Parts: sequence; C-alpha cells; structure tokens
Amino acid sequence: MEDVIETYHLPYDERFPLVCMDESCKQLIEEVAAPLPMAPARPSRIDHEYIRNGVAEIFLEVEPLTGRRHVSAGENRTRRDWALFIRAMLVERYPKAIKVRLVLDNLNTHSTASLYETFPAPEARRLAERIEFHYTPKHGSWLNVAEIELSALASQCLDRRIGSLILLNQEIHAWQTHRNNRCAPIDWQFTTGEARIKLKRLYPNL
Repeated sequence: MEDVIETYHLPYDERFPLVCMDESCKQLIEEVAAPLPMAPARPSRIDHEYIRNGVAEIFLEVEPLTGRRHVSAGENRTRRDWALFIRAMLVERYPKAIKVRLVLDNLNTHSTASLYETFPAPEARRLAERIEFHYTPKHGSWLNVAEIELSALASQCLDRRIGSLILLNQEIHAWQTHRNNRCAPIDWQFTTGEARIKLKRLYPNL
C-alpha cells in the first residue's frame, strides 16, 4: 500500500510517467423497440424487452499528473489482450518514456508472463524492461486512480443500453476525447502518514 501511495507523490517526469490501468466489462444490450423520447410531463420510456449481445471487456489507462487517458474495448480479457494493450501503451502512447511506472491490481493476467506468452522472448524482454510495476494490495483496489476513471466512464457514458462493440468503442472514444481535452489532472492527496493513522488496523501489531 505504501509503495503505491509514495509513487503517487513522486514529481512529474516525462521520462518516467506514472500510469494507472484497470479493467471492467459492459453488457452489450440491444433495443428491440426504439425508446420513446422525453416529452412535456412525460419521462423517456424504454421497452423492457431487449437482445443480449454478450459482454465487452474494457481496458483503461490514465496518467494522473497530466489528466491523459486511453480506453479501448474488445471481446476478451486474456493474457494476450492485456499484453497487446500494454505494448500499444509503451510503443504508441509513451514511445519516449524510459520506464513507465504502472499502477495496477494483482489480476492473474497482469504480469510479465503475459508478455512472454504473447510475444517472442526478445520483444517481451524489451517491453518488460520499460515497466516498473506497482501492485495495489489485495482488497486495496481503491488505491488505483484508474478505478476513479472507470467510475466516471460508467456514469457518464455507459449508463444506458449499448448494443454492439462498434458502437461501444465509438461512445468510449467520444468520452475519452472530451476528458482529454479538459486536461484535468488528478490531485492525489492521501499520504503514507495518514495511512499509518487511519488504516493502522491493516498494519501488523508488533
């Protein structure tokens, strides 16, 4: 826990950007009948019948100190899907970074093993050497700033029926563009000292 908190308080360095990533899912629900729009003295109406088109998996990364984020949705969340997302992050979105300080949870796919299972060993090694892993503790996913972004995404963009993966990615891209244009950084204020006081029950009793 303290490792993650201390990482959040490091000064900004574009050579070693701090990035938080997390995953979520969204049921793809297609309307059978078109919703009735809102009218005077009448709320909008949605038919109870729908078509379920499976579940989409969402990958999100956010850089708290710059307010920059990237979101994508796909059909699966296998080791390969995570590895491809991480390679795109390193090669396309942070090509000049020496090493990315990556905050994430302990999901079984979140490891260098996924890189080696997806890419040839030399490439996997090059990618792994550019990541500095900072794992949130068990039951401590609230320490991951990416969860704040996923909550915003859910309430601002995904709180309705979306019937296809194509439409989902279009909506996510529009939300992402709007958020990035605001360039609003995330000011993490919780400190290690406060954790030792407020969360002392989590520390061993010596």
